[in-house]
Amino acid sequence: MELLIARNPDPDSTLPYLLHVPIGSDGLVFRTKDTWPRTSALYCHPVAVTEWPDQPEIVERIPLKTCTRRGAAIDVVADRGREHRSQIVFTRGRGREMVFWQSPRTRKQARPDVRLPTARAAGVVELEIVVDAHERYPYKFADQQVRTVRRGLPCGDYAVNLDGRTVAAVERKSLWGSRSRPELVTCGDRRSTLQHDHGHVATPRLPDLRPAPTG
Repeated sequence: MELLIARNPDPDSTLPYLLHVPIGSDGLVFRTKDTWPRTSALYCHPVAVTEWPDQPEIVERIPLKTCTRRGAAIDVVADRGREHRSQIVFTRGRGREMVFWQSPRTRKQARPDVRLPTARAAGVVELEIVVDAHERYPYKFADQQVRTVRRGLPCGDYAVNLDGRTVAAVERKSLWGSRSRPELVTCGDRRSTLQHDHGHVATPRLPDLRPAPTG
């Protein structure tokens, strides 16, 4: 199984490469700007499979460990030591469908100026976050005005309690994980495990916090 990158034979195109993704019986073909999303996410323009040339000028053949469609994304894991993880994401922008090819590095660079809130929520004198006793490397919440306590949780890794019962819970999963074991992807491969974890997080009966309808 290989990810194929070829020269785009169309001289008028602003996207100089064709990308062939081995998904489905015939694969998917995109026009794109580069051979890997190294410095920024790459826009991929989907084209018909018939646009792939009969005798393509191959620029790069990337052997793959996996190439799996998961909802609105295709996880692409290359069989090499570096530049081995990427994702082709299907989204919408400006009223139309768009496709982007991104890597862990470009995903982090996509929103470099995002800041976590540090102010206390209005009307909350003190917020206590319960951290599961089995969480090995818990978040410190050093910049947030909260108090943390460690104890065993029936679900999730972090929770907020109200009057002795859990009203919000978060299960912590990394998208990419370690180099050998991407946690969320691995958990997704083990579907029963993901459903089991999700079921436990969904266990608490949470209050309906939606605003009341007006009018």
